[in-house]
Amino acid sequence: MKKTEIVGYKRANLGRSASNQLRAEGQVPCVLYGGKEQVSFYAPAYLFRPLIYTPDALEVILNIEGKTYSAILQDKQFHPVNDTLIHADFLEITPDKVISIKVPIRLTGTAIGLLQGGKLQFKLRRLAVKGPASQIPEYVDVDVTNLKLGMSVKVEVIDLPGLEILDPASNPIASVNIPRSARMADQLDAGDDDEDEDEGGEAEATEAAE
Repeated sequence: MKKTEIVGYKRANLGRSASNQLRAEGQVPCVLYGGKEQVSFYAPAYLFRPLIYTPDALEVILNIEGKTYSAILQDKQFHPVNDTLIHADFLEITPDKVISIKVPIRLTGTAIGLLQGGKLQFKLRRLAVKGPASQIPEYVDVDVTNLKLGMSVKVEVIDLPGLEILDPASNPIASVNIPRSARMADQLDAGDDDEDEDEGGEAEATEAAE
């Protein structure tokens, strides 16, 4: 996993009033759990931007008054009106600790269907996995080179030794959609074929009547 750092400070006072005061000062109340001790702390809101607004799976190095912890962001809460971050929960991790996390999927190659006029649709951008923190990759690469028009690639093609994939194997990751113009052309061709068959049938009926 990629890493980012957040510098925080232990909270002297807990409770709603103290939390609201911290938010008014541009701070985010936080809790770190999952280790030997639970730590209540706060950190400047701007430090969370690289953590919140990214598709990456990030290991967070928490520096709380000089003591460091390795963690992942487990939960976050936003203000219902202005959408600002108002609380964050972190899970302390170690290299061998089993965690569940979503890892970004990266498509590789150029689909054959694109050369045939199709459009690539990216349907599943993050893959849910479970396993030791040390084995969580930065990305999961999925090759789309062999995708033709109307074809899709599914979760079942992914192999991650040492990790459990939590998403259903049948979930599509990406597909090459047939363009509307091509579908309409096929429908028109099918309609022409039907007309030819009808005309042929009418000619046969006429000959039979004569």
